[in-house]
Amino acid sequence: MRHELKIDDRTLSYLDFGGAGRPLLALHGGLSEGLAFAALAEHLGDTWRVIAPDQRGHGDSGRAPDYHRAGYVSDAVALLDHLGLDAPVALLGYSLGGLNAYHLAAAHPDRISALIGIDAAVEVHPTAEGALFDFLRGMRYSAPTREELLEAAGPVGAQFVAQALRPLPSGEGWRLPFHPQDMLDSIESCRGDHWDAWLASTCPAVLVHGTRSQALPQGTADAMVTRRPKTSYAPLDGDHFVPFTDPQGVHEAVAQFLSAL
Repeated sequence: MRHELKIDDRTLSYLDFGGAGRPLLALHGGLSEGLAFAALAEHLGDTWRVIAPDQRGHGDSGRAPDYHRAGYVSDAVALLDHLGLDAPVALLGYSLGGLNAYHLAAAHPDRISALIGIDAAVEVHPTAEGALFDFLRGMRYSAPTREELLEAAGPVGAQFVAQALRPLPSGEGWRLPFHPQDMLDSIESCRGDHWDAWLASTCPAVLVHGTRSQALPQGTADAMVTRRPKTSYAPLDGDHFVPFTDPQGVHEAVAQFLSAL
């Protein structure tokens, strides 16, 4: 069920899939939204209560003044406080969400009981001339009709966002589920070395890794597991987009880790 809270006059929208199970806070990847975890929530059933926010600037959540780690983390803490979740919760994050999860667990270890990173790297060096940057720079945020917006996105972009377009609040047009410039800023804000955050938490953790990932090389994944105590490894045959290309594999890896807690 979708809900929202206000943070400094900005909307944070979130999905609470309900149930009496233990809470699992799930943070989606960039250019995505909380709805991406609907199938995972169904797979876990009543054992876990999946709570999936649309992170700042994504989905139904409002745009933010910046997209640094501190902002993403403070939004997550505000959501936990809003829900009255004082006891430690399990935390999952994919890609951008995984990076945010590492920093959340590091900054608030008393709030996190377990950590699941899905193809989330600790060394991020985006290339401004890369295909993703070109893709975002060429996108149009809004258009008078849904068809015009899909046409402007191009064949690849249209396939990527077709199911996620939103009507404008005025009812006079359609928009993407994110602003392209916000996503460019968010990607740039990920740049750097995040080893300290990954190693700062001590709760049980698992790294679910697409072994052909463009974002997380095998050597780095191996080092992440070796250097952090109480960290297990769940390799899957896939690339960085393994949650979409092998959702069943990801769901089973997550469920196996959670069942062992």
